[in-house]
Amino acid sequence: MSPFFYAGAFVLALGILITVHELGHYSIARLCGVKVLRFSVGFGRPLLLRRFGPDRTEWVLALFPLGGYVRMLDEREGEVAAPELPRAFNRQSVGRRFAIVSAGPIANFLLAILIYWGLFINGMEELRPLLAAPAAGTPAAVAGVTEGELVRSINGKDIVSAQDLRWSVAQVALQGGTLTMETISEQREINSRRIDLSGIGSEVDASLMERAGLTLFRPRIDPVIATVADDSAAGNAGMRPGDRIVAIDGKPVDDWASMVGIVRELGGRVVVVQVLRDGVALDLNADVVAVEEGGKRFGRLGVTPETPEGLRERLFVTAQHGVIESFGLAVTQTWDTALFSLKAFGRMITGELSWKNLSGPVTIADYAGQSAAMGALHYIKFIALISISLGVLNLLPVPLLDGGHLMYYTVEFIKGGPVSERVMEIGQQIGLALLLMLMAFAFYNDINRLFG
Repeated sequence: MSPFFYAGAFVLALGILITVHELGHYSIARLCGVKVLRFSVGFGRPLLLRRFGPDRTEWVLALFPLGGYVRMLDEREGEVAAPELPRAFNRQSVGRRFAIVSAGPIANFLLAILIYWGLFINGMEELRPLLAAPAAGTPAAVAGVTEGELVRSINGKDIVSAQDLRWSVAQVALQGGTLTMETISEQREINSRRIDLSGIGSEVDASLMERAGLTLFRPRIDPVIATVADDSAAGNAGMRPGDRIVAIDGKPVDDWASMVGIVRELGGRVVVVQVLRDGVALDLNADVVAVEEGGKRFGRLGVTPETPEGLRERLFVTAQHGVIESFGLAVTQTWDTALFSLKAFGRMITGELSWKNLSGPVTIADYAGQSAAMGALHYIKFIALISISLGVLNLLPVPLLDGGHLMYYTVEFIKGGPVSERVMEIGQQIGLALLLMLMAFAFYNDINRLFG
C-alpha cells in the first residue's frame, strides 16, 4: 500500500475520533444551555466554515487535523452581553462545567463500546490460540507447553482467539506476574500450565509473545500463491495466483514460512523472486514494501498462500454472541483496555515500563494503514482501541487536557471557590511542558522505529 493510503487511513480515523470527542462536549454544553460559538475539527486556518443552528454556531474543518475544540461563550475570553450572561460557560455551576468537560472523553469510551458491541454481535474471523513448540528456556518451555496445545483460559478467563491470548498475556506481563493457563492437547488432554512472566522484560511489544514462548502454531504450507494484493510488491512485479515461489535473491524457499522469514528481512529492497509458472521458471524483480509491526520494520510482498482443505477450520475461529451478552463484553473490553492503558502509563512514570512503548503519530498512522489493509472490521476495531486511548489521555490530570480542568473543578467543589488565576497560569505552563515532553518521547520513538 502507498504512503497516501496509510496517511488517509490515519486522517480518517483521527477525524472520526476528534469529531466524536468534540460532539460530546458540544451536546452536553447545549443540554446545559451554554452557547457554543465554534465547533472545530483541526487547528489553524479554516478550510471549510459554515454557520447554522439556533446560535449560528461556526462549524469548522481546519488545516491541521491533530485535534479539535469547542469554543463556548465565556467572559474570560471576551465581553458578553448582559442578556447572554446566563449562557456563558464560566457562569455555570461546577457540576455543569464538570459534565461538559468530561463529556468528551466519555463520548470516546461510548464510541468504543458501540464498536465492540457491533463486532461481538457480528463476529470476526480470527486465529485460534493454537501454540507452536516454545523455544528452549522460555517461560512456556519451562512450564511444559508443547506444540499443538490449544489455549482455553488464562487466570480463569476464557480465551477464544489469538488476540484474546495476546491481550491476557500483556496484562499479566505488565504486572510482572504469573499466569495460570489451561490448554487442551492434540490428544484431547486438559493441562494446567503455570507460567512465570516476571523475567521477560518491560516492553509490551510484538516480541512479547516470543519472549514468553507463546508463539502461534504455523503449519507447513507450500509456497504457492493464492491471492495477490492490489498495488503490492508482488502485484507490481507481475506475480500471479498459482505461482510457486522457488527462491528469493538466490535463497531457496522450502515452504511458506521460510518465504515469509526471508522477505521480512528485505524490507525496502529490490529483490529477484524466482517463481515456477506452468513449469517455466521466471525471475521477477520485486520492490519489497517495508511495514512496521510492533515498533520494528519488516518486508512484505502482499501475497497469501493456498491452504490445504480443513486447515482454515483448524487455524481460524469466528465467535458470535447475542445482543445482551455482546453489550456486556463490549463494556468489559472497553474498561479493561482503559485500565491497561492507565496502568501502563503509571509504570512508565515509575520506570517499571520502558518509554519505548509510547507511540507517536507516525506509528499510529502505520497501524491505521495496516488495519485498513486487513479489512473494514479490523480498521473499525483499530478505531475503537485508539478512541479508548484518546479518552484515557484526555482524563489525565494534566492542565491543558480535559483531566486538568476536571482536577480544578474538583478542588473548587471541595474548597467552595475557584482555583486562583495564578495557580491556573502556573498549571498551564507545567501542563504544556509535560505535553511537549510526551510528544518529544513519542516522536523520538517513531524516529527510532523508522531508522533504528
